[in-house]
Amino acid sequence: MMKMDELTYREITLNSRQLEVPREAYQRELNTVRVHKIAAEFDERIANEPKLSCRNGHYYVFDGQHTIAARKHRNKGRDLPIRCKVYYGLTEADEALLFAQQTGASATLTAGAKIRALIFAGDPEATAFFRATESIGLRLDYGQQRGKKRLACIATAFREFHKVGAERYKEALSLILEAWDGDPDSLRAETVQGMLRFVDLYYGEYDRARLIRRCRRVDPLVIYREGKAMASNLPGFKKYTYQVLLIYNGSSKKAALPMKF
Repeated sequence: MMKMDELTYREITLNSRQLEVPREAYQRELNTVRVHKIAAEFDERIANEPKLSCRNGHYYVFDGQHTIAARKHRNKGRDLPIRCKVYYGLTEADEALLFAQQTGASATLTAGAKIRALIFAGDPEATAFFRATESIGLRLDYGQQRGKKRLACIATAFREFHKVGAERYKEALSLILEAWDGDPDSLRAETVQGMLRFVDLYYGEYDRARLIRRCRRVDPLVIYREGKAMASNLPGFKKYTYQVLLIYNGSSKKAALPMKF
């Protein structure tokens, strides 16, 4: 992966009207609340220079759009000269990757914004995650607002994808989708993680049709609520995996799976 300290740049002063923010590609939407907060606390002596890519005669902002907007806000909305770090020779995909690698306090990215940028940049694992999710009929919700058939718990899902692999990831998410038809409550982080770990633990042992049938009989919030309410020594995800196991087993002794955690 590219690192900022490995790239060559020039520090030059540009008028803010020359700076373009590629929001249709990899950049996030401007957060006006953040802009006002930065503006209220702004100190030019310690402010970081926005980072730009000079590509095809245009200056594209890949780090610092909120700082630029804060400077303009303090200047009563008027354009003004801003000292910038300008990088040369980057592709649009390079810019997206550098955007996703931001670590500055004023540039903290949501999981959705980071994954969107990594996908645009062609990162292999992020792209595989995107394709696996879309292939079963779900959409990644980069704004993380939650909706029908929209996966908003992107950080959890991506972490689990990395852990269990594409095959088991798709199996778990397709089980959720078939059981609850993309109900937003079925796509909470706790339910997604619980189902993913259940599939991983009992892969090849559970009856798929039975699991779907039994899940359809319960409200998708059951896994979340019952897991949260558990006063046990089961840490983290295990509380939610346990709820999936309870739903699967029901009162059957013949079909019941043993507890493995």
